[in-house]
Amino acid sequence: MDTHPPSTPHAVVIGSGIGGLTAAVALHRRGWRVTVLERAASLRPVGAAISLAPNSLRALDTLVLGDDVRALAAWQGDGGLRTARGRWLARTNARAAAERFGGPLVVLPRATLVDLLASRLPDGTVRCAAPATLAEPGGTADRRPAVVTTPHGDLEADLVVGADGINSAVRAALFPAHPAPAYTGLTSWRLLVPAPARPFHPHESWGRGALWGTQPLKDGRIYAYASAVAPAGAKAPDGERAELLRRFGDWHDPIPAILTAADDDGILRHDIRHLTAPPPAFHRGRTALLGDAAHPMAPTLGQGGNQAIEDAIVLAHHLPPRRATDAGLAAYSADRLPRTTAVVRTAARVARLHTRTAAPAVLLRDALMTLAGAVPGLALRSFDSIADWRPPCHAEPAPAYDHRDDRQDSQDRHAHRQGDPP
Repeated sequence: MDTHPPSTPHAVVIGSGIGGLTAAVALHRRGWRVTVLERAASLRPVGAAISLAPNSLRALDTLVLGDDVRALAAWQGDGGLRTARGRWLARTNARAAAERFGGPLVVLPRATLVDLLASRLPDGTVRCAAPATLAEPGGTADRRPAVVTTPHGDLEADLVVGADGINSAVRAALFPAHPAPAYTGLTSWRLLVPAPARPFHPHESWGRGALWGTQPLKDGRIYAYASAVAPAGAKAPDGERAELLRRFGDWHDPIPAILTAADDDGILRHDIRHLTAPPPAFHRGRTALLGDAAHPMAPTLGQGGNQAIEDAIVLAHHLPPRRATDAGLAAYSADRLPRTTAVVRTAARVARLHTRTAAPAVLLRDALMTLAGAVPGLALRSFDSIADWRPPCHAEPAPAYDHRDDRQDSQDRHAHRQGDPP
């Protein structure tokens, strides 16, 4: 049960994905009263698994969750990049990666991470079957609250967090003239299956206009993902397993065994889209954007969820309840726009490598990957500027918060809404 008094500033988070829940936990720990609105009937996440790199694990450390996630790391020993026939282009090692970046790479089911985050919220914080619309982004200079419309009535908020995904209605409301996410030319598949009988090294394998990845999970299952050049909106008439068999059934082991164990009901297919240019800011009024609502990117760096977690921690860092919301949100945009724009562009460059279908271009790409793999540490070094990020509040506990400090401000806002002088 949330024990915040009524005078506590109120944050409404639209969307209960990884970014939305992380923001809810971070804001709650900073002293906000938080409501999470989710249109789905339950917290069952969309997606199979998520890869968390050291940058997001450090962010989760500020919520005292990092070590819980690190304990789920399953990658041990060697792994790397292969061709469709199985030839190694570049090898990496779990221990070398952990030593370089100060922690492991953890692949875990999205449902596990959702459960961990939700367990840190007071009962009643998350409201499912609650679609929400941003009716008013709010104003800070004139103290107008943000307003969110739901089927059960309007909610006024001191802060709204738009964490409603790639098709964000909050982003469209804040910046209606900004272009929608564009198709990258690649579609993706994701699935969870039991581990094959024969041991394997974790790998990502690149072919002509196609990619396959196989990663172990701590619970004994395998997370597999694939992408390929395809028309936007296409679906397989005979099921996605049949489509994957056509595209990847003759690739190296353990891919055929994984496809044998898969079934259509467990295969997710989505077109890969991204924003080709960032919005002018990640906030307007009292409303902020984060995660895919702010910067949808290709999954080629495995950073979509990681950047959403970073967003959430930085947002809460800049918004202790006693700080002016306009200054905090401006600082949040200033912090996050340059970094996420750089990550989106890097992910797009890697995606373009995956769309190569002409044999000469594929041979050149593979030769460059082999050359990079031959230089010790070069493959890992290319990830330095992403994985070495640290949160601005790293290792700092949430500040002590006295709700009485905000009572006068709350009374002032109430008087202003009634038309009285503040």
